[in-house]
Amino acid sequence: MPQSQNLFFIALISLIACCFIMAMVWLWAKKIKNAGVVDVFWALNFPVITLITFLLSEGFDPRKILICGMFLLAELRLGIHLWQRVIGHLDEEEGRYEQLRKEWGDKANRNFFVFFQFQAISNVVLAVPFFIITANPSQSISVLEYIGAALWVIAFFGEMIADRQLAAFKKDPSNKGKVCDTGLWYYSRHPNYFFEWLTWMAYFIFALASPWGFLALVSPAIILYLLTQVTGVPNNEEQNLRSKPVAYKKYQQTTSSFFLWFKKE
Repeated sequence: MPQSQNLFFIALISLIACCFIMAMVWLWAKKIKNAGVVDVFWALNFPVITLITFLLSEGFDPRKILICGMFLLAELRLGIHLWQRVIGHLDEEEGRYEQLRKEWGDKANRNFFVFFQFQAISNVVLAVPFFIITANPSQSISVLEYIGAALWVIAFFGEMIADRQLAAFKKDPSNKGKVCDTGLWYYSRHPNYFFEWLTWMAYFIFALASPWGFLALVSPAIILYLLTQVTGVPNNEEQNLRSKPVAYKKYQQTTSSFFLWFKKE
């Protein structure tokens, strides 16, 4: 099968699988009245894409093993982290989804179905660098691929540390009503989002060594837009301002909204 046709076939199979999974998740979310489960399965859709692509792509096997391992490890970690956060509170819908449910009213279930399917489509679009890399037939790993892998390691551990710091802060009853401003959270209000974006930048750099690798820029660009303008920072900050307005406004005045900067005085 010609390479372009094979890539289209892999993307199509991935899309069908992700849309089906999200349809099933929507039925579950409708039953339990908690749309927050979409976040968990958005992350877990990527391992599904990984498996499909690994089995069907025709690139250099050592490269496929390397990028599939990176992709699988990162998304499983994120999926498990989200699972622990969401599944432990199924009777309590996350604030941003609760707000959407109120705004949509009687159309909430229909709108959430569309939203869930959009998440499935985004899974496949964001996997563009992954499709490109695994199709690369070159039998040597380039410097760019080593740089991408090294940046990925930094991003992976950075996000894991940020998530664990926030989880530990929330577990302490004495921190109820307070804002986490220790560790990486001292330098940014959203270090977890920053390192998530950095992970996608690593995939882009890795993909630059493959034919048409520049097209992989679409993934970190979309992730950056979504995190800073749509579902990430704006919704998170709105929820924090509703739940702890005074403390969070003070926190906003002294920290970077996304990137890691030195603490403002």
